[in-house]
Amino acid sequence: MLKSSDLPILRRATFRAPSATPDPQDAPSYPLPEADASVEADRSIEAEAEASAPVVPEPLGVLELEPADVAADASEPADVNETDDEASAASRSRLPRHRADRIRNRRGRTSPVSKGAVIKRTAALGSAAAFMGLSAFGALVPAEAESSTAASESATHEAVDTVDAAALDSIAPAAEVDLSPKITSGLSTASAPFTGGTQITLTGHSLDEVAAVTVGDTPATIVAADESSLTFQVPAVAETAKGAAVQVSVVDAAGAPVEAVKTEAPISSTASLITALEPAALQAEAAVEQPIDLTFTFTSDPGIDAQLNYVLAHWNNYNTAQYPVLSGVDCANFASQSLAARGFAMDGGWYFDGATGAMSPSWASSTALRDYLLTQTTRATYLDDSQRWAVKVGDIAQFDWDDSGDRDHTAVVTRVEHTDAGTKIWVGGHTKDADYWDVDEALASGGGSVTYFSIH
Repeated sequence: MLKSSDLPILRRATFRAPSATPDPQDAPSYPLPEADASVEADRSIEAEAEASAPVVPEPLGVLELEPADVAADASEPADVNETDDEASAASRSRLPRHRADRIRNRRGRTSPVSKGAVIKRTAALGSAAAFMGLSAFGALVPAEAESSTAASESATHEAVDTVDAAALDSIAPAAEVDLSPKITSGLSTASAPFTGGTQITLTGHSLDEVAAVTVGDTPATIVAADESSLTFQVPAVAETAKGAAVQVSVVDAAGAPVEAVKTEAPISSTASLITALEPAALQAEAAVEQPIDLTFTFTSDPGIDAQLNYVLAHWNNYNTAQYPVLSGVDCANFASQSLAARGFAMDGGWYFDGATGAMSPSWASSTALRDYLLTQTTRATYLDDSQRWAVKVGDIAQFDWDDSGDRDHTAVVTRVEHTDAGTKIWVGGHTKDADYWDVDEALASGGGSVTYFSIH
């Protein structure tokens, strides 16, 4: 095995780099020996080593500065005094050489030492270090660049942290959301019989905060309400209200009117272009809000009209051609006839057989009729006298003259009026033959109490 002691010349060629790059001005001033045969031998061996040495890639980032560029830098030391060519060459051959220097790009031995050559060597040393840094970490970031980047980032953060407060104040706040009750649709039914009972629905938002609904001058009953919908029942009004359009008013708990508006898309081409290009906020500005007309019209009910017409036609002109007359106790019989004229369907609990003349007790008896209607919750609703506001034309009124608990007289409501003093009711029927008998007068003369069944 070849030992390193056997290659003294090659060991001298791998000279360890000093801690600092030598300056040509620091070279010893003593005279150099003249070249001899041993020196020429050394050169021959070095030439062979150069020819056989592998090619080292050019280090990344090597800064090749020309002597002319260096000369422009006044801070660099002055040129080294030149000697004769041979002495200079001999001197340069003994200067230390770093391994990172590319052998095939060595300076000519006969060229004088210059600042450009020194700087090239220094740049090569720096490139070698940079190349090792790049291999180790995958990226090369000069110290100066890192410092500059850090300073830039610090300045950016300071700029963000010191944004002008006035600029923030100038930013428009988000639009406030209107959470108050609002109606966004019309009435689900714009007309219904004056007898009331029809249910009407409105849609919008926060409608569960609605406190009252009024149709014309008459309060309506709120049947159901949630955040997006409200359902109320049309009140019964006087027959004279038929055909008149009245306003439906809705108020919240504070008594403030609930706005009824709908949003319409813009119709102009300019507004349409804006809404197509701009965000939703501008679309809302471009859209137009139009008030919704909440008017309601009371109409006739065909069934109730038929019932009322029957009562008014036969209260004093008994319909003996179709029904028998129960002398002295014909009130329930006549009330049942009016319900049949209205279309109230017969069943096993309430009926009259025209062929045989057979009738159920509920058809002919006031107390039996009461008991039957109490079971017909889908077709009739029981009301006491404190609920007169819910009574309408075509309903059934029953009197208990002696407050015994049974029913002594039955009649049909033929008229209802709502006034500031309360609700006035009139009835028509048999036994006490009448078309419009004031309920209050009946109670004053006969005593006792009155109850009602609201017929659906």
